[in-house]
Amino acid sequence: MDRISLKYYEAIKEINKNFNGSVSGNEEDELIIDWNGIEQISVSDIQAKITEMETAKETEKTNKETKKASGKQKLLDLGLTEEEVKALIGV
Repeated sequence: MDRISLKYYEAIKEINKNFNGSVSGNEEDELIIDWNGIEQISVSDIQAKITEMETAKETEKTNKETKKASGKQKLLDLGLTEEEVKALIGV
């Protein structure tokens, strides 16, 4: 499955857990969705879900980076050296 096809497939599954069809195509304007008998979801709803999922993923990544930086600073504040911190958490 191509990247855009995978995004659409994952978004459709998030909207309807019962989706067991397929999504194919290399470009957004040439996607083919086999709904396999379930009610179709509008492209705008699918695109909105993709945006929501990407935003959530980016927020999660930012939160992890912030927590890692905070943890590093706390270890430094406890008196560990940069080398010790790097050995413990790889930062």
